[in-house]
Amino acid sequence: MASREDSARQALIQYLRTDRLLGLEEIPLRLPERSAPTAEAGTRTPNPTDAAEKGERLGALDEGQVKSCTRCGLHETRNNTVFGQGSPAARLVFVGEAPGFEEDRQGVAFVGKAGQLLTRMIVPMGLSREEVFICNVLKCRPPNNRDPSADEIARCSPYLYEQLSIIEPEVIIALGAPAAKTLLQTKQSIGRLRGRFHDFYLSGIEGVGEAIPLMPTYHPAYLLRSPGEKGKTWADLQAVMKRMGLPLPK
Repeated sequence: MASREDSARQALIQYLRTDRLLGLEEIPLRLPERSAPTAEAGTRTPNPTDAAEKGERLGALDEGQVKSCTRCGLHETRNNTVFGQGSPAARLVFVGEAPGFEEDRQGVAFVGKAGQLLTRMIVPMGLSREEVFICNVLKCRPPNNRDPSADEIARCSPYLYEQLSIIEPEVIIALGAPAAKTLLQTKQSIGRLRGRFHDFYLSGIEGVGEAIPLMPTYHPAYLLRSPGEKGKTWADLQAVMKRMGLPLPK
């Protein structure tokens, strides 16, 4: 009789095979072991005191400003603001477009079907949702999940910039065109932007301040509609892993 561990392992393998895990040809039975960050990758070791301080600053931003925000008309239709969650000292930050139905209901970023796929994108990187930070450009859901307006982005994006300035991530992954276009201040399509790193400046001015490497890639919601693009997304994630000094799955 198979052990509970073997049964769970086989169930996991079968689950992952239904999706081919973002283009991977083989499914690892376990996550890759962590390796020490390389100097070339420019990584840092999280400091518990630093993380606690950043957590307090993020909490103050959420409680003091975001939850009571009335900068645009979206506050009239929201159920909850969606600040984002994860490690306040995360090395890697994922930025999406805006909350959806489930996110607005629960007040948590990426918890619907797209969020489930995002989790499956993070796990093969050897990370967990608790180790990264996940947020959106907008903190309120546009009615009927429509595209955010330019005015809504302009009024809400300062919160995102403040989050990033507090966290100080090593790398940012922009999920989808709206996030990438907002952070890079460009009109290029996600198809042209993805596949390579871009310099992101918290100042909003190129060359002013230290640049953070930003990798645009496809949004999980798009991947649910176009699963054939998952291989490209996995290539983008592998480039991020290499940049961060994370071991690639065999």
